[in-house]
Amino acid sequence: MYRADRLAGSAVLVTGGSGFIGEHLCCRLKASGAIVHVVSRRLCPSHREHFRWWNADLRDVSAVQQVFRAVQPRIVFHLASHVAGARSLEMVLPTFYDNLASTVHVLTAAAAVRSERTVLASSSEEPLASNETPCSPYAAAKWASSVYGRMFNQLFQTSVVMARIFMTYGPKQKDMQKLVPFVISNLLRGEAPPLSSGRRRADWVYVDDVVEGLLRAAVTPGIEGCAFDLGRGSLVSVREIVEQIANIAGGSAKPAFNKLPDRPFEQERAADTSFLLNRLGYQPQTELKQGLENTVSWYRKQFEATTDSSTRDAARERKVR
Repeated sequence: MYRADRLAGSAVLVTGGSGFIGEHLCCRLKASGAIVHVVSRRLCPSHREHFRWWNADLRDVSAVQQVFRAVQPRIVFHLASHVAGARSLEMVLPTFYDNLASTVHVLTAAAAVRSERTVLASSSEEPLASNETPCSPYAAAKWASSVYGRMFNQLFQTSVVMARIFMTYGPKQKDMQKLVPFVISNLLRGEAPPLSSGRRRADWVYVDDVVEGLLRAAVTPGIEGCAFDLGRGSLVSVREIVEQIANIAGGSAKPAFNKLPDRPFEQERAADTSFLLNRLGYQPQTELKQGLENTVSWYRKQFEATTDSSTRDAARERKVR
């Protein structure tokens, strides 16, 4: 684990702090004694008393500059993103403005206030070679963002590190259309989740391991301008993940494979963990089975709490009548 005192008392700015990975990261930063500033388009009701929230649209360069001048962050984690892997024309402009333009605005502001380190959340879908074609508008925007990160490091001596984050799962994922929470929520309701063939393989990494990698990327010297993979280094099919979730969740409902078409141009690549191990001194610790058990357990508690609340509300309504 990275030394918690490395960021104690430091101003740390997190964009996208109300998101899945961002919320976990902010809680770890707070526990380490950092002064955590969170940029979000909307205020998040949870943990508001622990963090300094800034309402700003990262597509607005003046708003970004205003936040950076006020915070003067030592460390910046840029996680805010329009996360959609759809291969459609409608995704081009949202991913351009939300992912690429916002990144350039953040890098420009970080350079102006001379932040010590900016960590960009890059994507495992980014091409690794210059002659490869991005598989989606999202991948193209993330790829271009990494190019800007390297340019800022070389041209303006802005300390930038790019973490190519692989398929992250775990508790508190709010987008219920993502595979793991989608499958869990359906099974807990006793419904069969409709799925594609499940043949696609991905590198699945638990959210706590992603946060650990990001924290180390923020404080490790001598890695300026580097991009690295943040994953476990092994491929597991969607079908295997879903079947493990079903075994853990129990119940009579079974996943319904081949009900949806496979998405075209899906990428299959395991993370190269050599940089993570050799330069950051870290390897993801959470085994897949344990991570899925933790995740199912968290969603089960939420489901049971919601069910109990609904039952109590219905009972009160019957009494009133």
